[in-house]
Amino acid sequence: MLVFDLRDLASAAAAVDDELPFNDPVWEETDRRPAEGVQVRGRLSSAGPGRFYFSGHITGAVRDECRRCLKEVQMEVDERVQLVFAAMGEEAADDSDVFEFDPRTHELDLRPAVREQWLLSAPAYALCRDNCAGLCASCGADLNAGPCGCAPAVDERWAALRHAADRDGPDSGAGSTS
Repeated sequence: MLVFDLRDLASAAAAVDDELPFNDPVWEETDRRPAEGVQVRGRLSSAGPGRFYFSGHITGAVRDECRRCLKEVQMEVDERVQLVFAAMGEEAADDSDVFEFDPRTHELDLRPAVREQWLLSAPAYALCRDNCAGLCASCGADLNAGPCGCAPAVDERWAALRHAADRDGPDSGAGSTS
């Protein structure tokens, strides 16, 4: 359960041990969603009138494509989180690190804060391995399997400099200040 009754929290802390499913409506269409769900574990307690504090962990995995070779990669996320919640209109609610809640609902929903922490914790880019060679820009072959046989790519933007170096030769003294 990631939604808590404010009246219960005022008298006793609550243990949190639940999952935010990958298909929960809190996720937006463009979000990098977890592969299966985000496990949320920790403790939620009162931090004074109209304020609550969560301390715990979020864990899960994100599936993505390697940014170099496009193979599917699964990366684990295990992040310690500390969240502060304040009732709307409270002075501390002006802080961007504080999550606001409507005290008139008598409920505190952790899901939006967990979603935000997940998005901040999940790796922005996926690599299947640190030394991934990627794909050949000409034929699309996976260079991790070995060279593809294409001629090395030549960047024509440097052709004028290459032509000048070929013409002058290495012993021409170009650039010499003697």
